[in-house]
Amino acid sequence: MGDLTILVVDDDFGTRLSISDYLELSGYHVITANNGEDALLMVEKYHPDLIVTDIMMPKMNGYELVRRVRQQSMFKLLPVILLTARTETQERILGYQSGCDLYLPKPFELEEISAAIRNLLERSQIIRSEYMFVAQKSLESKNYTMINENTSLTAVNSVLLTTREQEVLDLLTYGLSNAEIGNQLHLSARTVEKYVSSLLRKTDTNNRAELVRFAMKNGLVE
Repeated sequence: MGDLTILVVDDDFGTRLSISDYLELSGYHVITANNGEDALLMVEKYHPDLIVTDIMMPKMNGYELVRRVRQQSMFKLLPVILLTARTETQERILGYQSGCDLYLPKPFELEEISAAIRNLLERSQIIRSEYMFVAQKSLESKNYTMINENTSLTAVNSVLLTTREQEVLDLLTYGLSNAEIGNQLHLSARTVEKYVSSLLRKTDTNNRAELVRFAMKNGLVE
């Protein structure tokens, strides 16, 4: 779970701290914000895998935050958990209408939040990988590159790269180390290593030098 990032948004410092501490101990990478406006900027900058947010906050409340996040196509599938001290049915309906996946009333048990997060993340990872595959099959984009089209009549050897893999590959061609790539993309060196391994596997190359040569020769990098 170490490469999954969770954004925790709450204007109450104690709540923010208790949730983020618990999640970090559970192996997640946690980023925090104390209002909706800052949270929206962090979503756009860090692309978290899940958001836990309070509703009543200054500058922009939780409902508005979720609505604004959902307006962007790349975050339509981002799981969101809303926290609130108010438990009226109408409030919960508003939460679901704004696009949240789950509603947890305060006070809550940290174990319950953790279980809910695990469940939503597992489901979203499956949905996202299938969604990426379908999207990349149908879109002619720089992340979808056909290679060796005439190897045989039956097998078209195509390399499908996720956006993240493409970013790692682009930086690799500049000779950056895992740590340097991680700094640029806000990822741990270990996570970068996973992407590099995936790239080696997809391109059937044995090391970085071969990978970069392959990428340049086949137009995977500009």
